Amino acid sequence: MPRRSAGVLPYRLDGDDVLVFLAHPGGPFWARKDEGCWSVVKGEYDPDAEDPRAAAAREFTEETGVPAPEGEWLDLGEVRQSSSKIVRAYAVAASAELAYVSSNLIDVEWPPRSGRTLEVPEVDRAEWMTLERAHPRLLAGQRDLLDRLRTALGRA
Repeated sequence: MPRRSAGVLPYRLDGDDVLVFLAHPGGPFWARKDEGCWSVVKGEYDPDAEDPRAAAAREFTEETGVPAPEGEWLDLGEVRQSSSKIVRAYAVAASAELAYVSSNLIDVEWPPRSGRTLEVPEVDRAEWMTLERAHPRLLAGQRDLLDRLRTALGRA
């Protein structure tokens, strides 16, 4: 059974632009990477034990240090990443004041296959960016979510 994640994709309108709030993974492997590694703020959950929307809200708080935006959540459906993980995402309107504060810490093996572990933030930053800028930065398996958001907002 594939792993499942649920996430929140905050968005805001700025004139003709749609901006989205995306997260950059923490740790030395991702430190100098930008294109194709950003993500919807998300995390794994057990679909037999937790509602995906509740999991998305929990993960948003863990990974950004702030509560998930309130308001109407638009279900953008599911996408499958190259790892076969299935990601369900919800879009929600948010204010420009939404900003990254801090992230939970995780252990990673670094350098790879060294047997040594390093404690790093799961997310090292999160930023607002236009859909056009977000597209190449987002993980390839999540890019359809941007198109779905654009369509849901009548901006296709």
